[in-house]
Amino acid sequence: MRRWLALVGSGPGSFVDVRLTEFHERVTLRFGTTYGASVLADHVLSGFDGRTAAQAIEDGVDPREVWRALCIDFDVPHEQW
Repeated sequence: MRRWLALVGSGPGSFVDVRLTEFHERVTLRFGTTYGASVLADHVLSGFDGRTAAQAIEDGVDPREVWRALCIDFDVPHEQW
């Protein structure tokens, strides 16, 4: 599995930006651009208090945790997590 690298600070190039970028790349690779956008906005995640992935990200949930929840809900093979 790819190692997460922490960058210090906030703003462009920060740790959060890197994780969000990779999160969106994984969603697009797995689901495609159009369906991926729908999954983020419309699918209510199991165990996230009725929130969608987009809502969870906006609420500050770690993108890695949101990705794992999507993987579980959509039966993504574990090697793609």
